[in-house]
Amino acid sequence: MSLNEPTKTERKIRCVLADDHVLVRQGIRRLLQDERDVEIIGEAGDAAEALKCVMELRPDIVLMDIGMPGFSSFEATRVIQSDFPATRVIFLTMHEGQDYVMQGLQAGASGYLLKDTPAAKLASVVREVHRGGKFVSPEVLGGLLDGKLGMQDRPRPSRTALTPRETEIMKLLAEGNTVRKIAGMLGLSLKTVEAHKFNLMRKLDIHNKAELVHCAIRKRIVKVPVGF
Repeated sequence: MSLNEPTKTERKIRCVLADDHVLVRQGIRRLLQDERDVEIIGEAGDAAEALKCVMELRPDIVLMDIGMPGFSSFEATRVIQSDFPATRVIFLTMHEGQDYVMQGLQAGASGYLLKDTPAAKLASVVREVHRGGKFVSPEVLGGLLDGKLGMQDRPRPSRTALTPRETEIMKLLAEGNTVRKIAGMLGLSLKTVEAHKFNLMRKLDIHNKAELVHCAIRKRIVKVPVGF
């Protein structure tokens, strides 16, 4: 028997890759395909497709990118951890900011890895998470700890209500529309839409697209895609 083949009593760790770049998915697949105890059973180009893979394939691990178009990776992770707790999520991303790390872990991810992680380390983390452990890349761990220490001093988000126009623009942004497209849809200038976007994000104390989508879902301005 080859040393790269699992024994009869072993079950391979079944993984799904979720990244909007095909070349990245192919690269990760090549990195892991020679591991005797890891099996790639599905791929997804966005977070909504990743949820469908989880529903259909029930993988052990989802390797999830952040910032894919459409449905938020953070919100997808919350759904996975709520409805499919046997599946664990590892974020595999280029984002090093502590806001991303905190959101990822708060969403229920068991791991947060940067995409320059060596292949051997990636496989090791997959095994560690599969055994019930957690892992955060050392490069971002220091910022994460600093962020936790400062959380108690962070001001609470404003509770100022959005105007109907701000609510409408938030919905369109959360659905993946660009500012230019929204301006055309509503018959407004780019500067007007940008101003509404700035105001709603300031009122809600949100700082990026992922937070906007999460907030829109929480406020029931948009819904989780049908079928989840």
